[in-house]
Amino acid sequence: MKRETLFKHAREHYQAEPEYLWSNLPGYAVLRHHDGKKWFGIVMNVPGTKLGLKTEADVDVLEVKIRPEHIGSLRKKEGILPAYHMNKEHWISIVLSGPLSPKEIHDLLSESHKLTNPFVKAKAKFRCPG
Repeated sequence: MKRETLFKHAREHYQAEPEYLWSNLPGYAVLRHHDGKKWFGIVMNVPGTKLGLKTEADVDVLEVKIRPEHIGSLRKKEGILPAYHMNKEHWISIVLSGPLSPKEIHDLLSESHKLTNPFVKAKAKFRCPG
C-alpha cells in the first residue's frame, strides 16, 4: 500500500489529514483524531536495518495501537514488526509494502482509532487475524 492511499482512507473514514510535525523528519506524518488530537497512527520512512530488516533502503511503516493481548500473534505475521517509535507493548509497525492486504491494514488502523479515541471506550470488536 502506498502512503497516499492510506492517507486517502484516513481522510474519508476519520477526517484525519497527515500532519508533518518535524522539519528534520519530513517523511514522518501523524494521523490524529480530529476532535481530540490524540494520535492513532504514524507513518514513517525508516531505514530497513533499524527495523531489523536486511536492507539499508528506507521502508514506509505505519504504527498503530493494538490491544496487548493481540500483539504476540500479530507479530508472527510477515510485515508486522515491533513498534519503531512508540511503546512496543501497545503499538506495532506495519510495513506498508509488505504482504498485508489493504483490508488488513485498514482493520488495524480502525482498531487503533478506537483504542486511542479519548471520548469513546473501545469495544472488543476487533478480531486478531491469526
